Amino acid sequence: MPMTARLGQPPFAVAALVAAIAAVPAGAAAADWAAAKQVTVVTTDYRFQPKHLKLRAGSAYRLRLENRGKEMHEFNAAALFAAAEIGNPEALNADRTEIQVHPGEAKELLFVPQAAGKYRLICPDHDWTGMVGDITVR
Repeated sequence: MPMTARLGQPPFAVAALVAAIAAVPAGAAAADWAAAKQVTVVTTDYRFQPKHLKLRAGSAYRLRLENRGKEMHEFNAAALFAAAEIGNPEALNADRTEIQVHPGEAKELLFVPQAAGKYRLICPDHDWTGMVGDITVR
């Protein structure tokens, strides 16, 4: 007798359950995004405010980016994003390296840093003007 008949579930329900279990890393619990700590970074022409962020590994954050400048700015923290659980990957660019924020726009990213370290923060189009910073995860 097939497994789906013993479970009393249609095949697609069993497949969906198996896929959902496989998508969660071993030992990882789903992040509680409703309890995520909000961190706001304002971009202007040409700086991040604040430009130094301190976060905790394993804690959920709601990063709110507000562009109060006249040009589009990027919040590029490629290494941090690669080492984080991302709750809404659609907020990132296709490479999952940065968030692009147009003038007058605000965007939010839900993420959980997974690895302690010091991560580089830059606006790739304006780093030459000093639009850089860092993110320390403890």
